[in-house]
Amino acid sequence: MSPEKQLTDVLRDWSEVFMRRSMTDFKRFMTETGLSFPQMSVLMRLFHSHHCSVSDVGTQLGVSNAAASQLVHGLVQMGYVEREEDPHDRRAKRLSLTPAGRVLIEQGIDARSRWLEGLAEALTPEQQQMIITALTLLTKAARATGR
Repeated sequence: MSPEKQLTDVLRDWSEVFMRRSMTDFKRFMTETGLSFPQMSVLMRLFHSHHCSVSDVGTQLGVSNAAASQLVHGLVQMGYVEREEDPHDRRAKRLSLTPAGRVLIEQGIDARSRWLEGLAEALTPEQQQMIITALTLLTKAARATGR
């Protein structure tokens, strides 16, 4: 087996384990909070981009602006999202996370990655260093090819 094929197989195996575990833990968090995947998707977008419009939400989710507005309204009612005037267009509203929304997403991210701490503890310091080196190289290569 070629080194490239072996690397591809190992990456595929790791990706499958990582994603299954990550998504299982995140789904559990969503169930505990009572939020749907579309709601969490909007909150995650706002967490990473800080602001967006209702039409951006609709485009992201592939739904009408009316449906996106209804979804956003629910998040506003829950206290996770706030609408504010867009400083560049007073006619438009811009969405952002409230402090409670930011805390919720940070808790979700923590729930999704908490198992990694136990995984790190299961490895020797030498193994940890090898993985740090390898994943640093992999991350740089992935970023370079993702452009």
